[in-house]
Amino acid sequence: MPVNYMVEDHVAYVTLNRPDAMNSLDPESVAQLADIWAEVRRNDDIRVSVLSGTGEKSFCTGTDMKKTPPPAECMASIWLREGQPILPHMRMWKPIIAAINGYAIGGGLEMALACDIRIASTTAKFGLTEVKVASLAGLNGTQCLPRAIPQAVAMKMLLTGAMIDAQEALRVGLISDVVEPAELAELAKKYAGMIAANAPLSVKAAKQAALMGLDMPLDHGIAFSHLLWGTLRDTEDRKEGFQAFSEKRAPQWKGR
Repeated sequence: MPVNYMVEDHVAYVTLNRPDAMNSLDPESVAQLADIWAEVRRNDDIRVSVLSGTGEKSFCTGTDMKKTPPPAECMASIWLREGQPILPHMRMWKPIIAAINGYAIGGGLEMALACDIRIASTTAKFGLTEVKVASLAGLNGTQCLPRAIPQAVAMKMLLTGAMIDAQEALRVGLISDVVEPAELAELAKKYAGMIAANAPLSVKAAKQAALMGLDMPLDHGIAFSHLLWGTLRDTEDRKEGFQAFSEKRAPQWKGR
């Protein structure tokens, strides 16, 4: 299968598995990813996901242009029936961690931009190179990259197609951590475990408050966050959290 999928300790591990093709996305990969993200969203046992690529050379280089045939339909027919093929399936309140090993180019970087935490190996390189092949980073790149890093840096990347390395990505805030390649999977597992150990409803609410608040005036965002706090106040998990703290034990979350 072009994508490996497993669940362990409330963490879903989604691994692109086409290393000979730089973990690029062929039609089978795209279809499988859509099914996997739908399962992640549905499965209440899953609290966080880790997206990575097999090997140390490439996270994902976007569309496999050799394996992806030209569409038989016009854009309007495809868009109005299906919309985008990948990123809408990643929209959920459960966090997603991108563990970026090697190249994250084109659609690969766009998938990483759809994740909540991005960590990378020292060998990682990032770019939206679509202008070099008369295309456009049309999934989310033109919109999310200028929101993730300083606009001047984002525009340089978008207009020149130039790539940046892991240290520059760390400097401008595109990623949060850089580690040696052999340490990347363990760091992703560590962060996923820390998230999975927290109250699942609180984690979802924190993500929702942060992301939706970005589109609100500050006072509105604070008010919305307070409303989410109120929805958590009477949950079983909040009572369990307070009781577990007083009893000096690990809480047993139920997600309700």
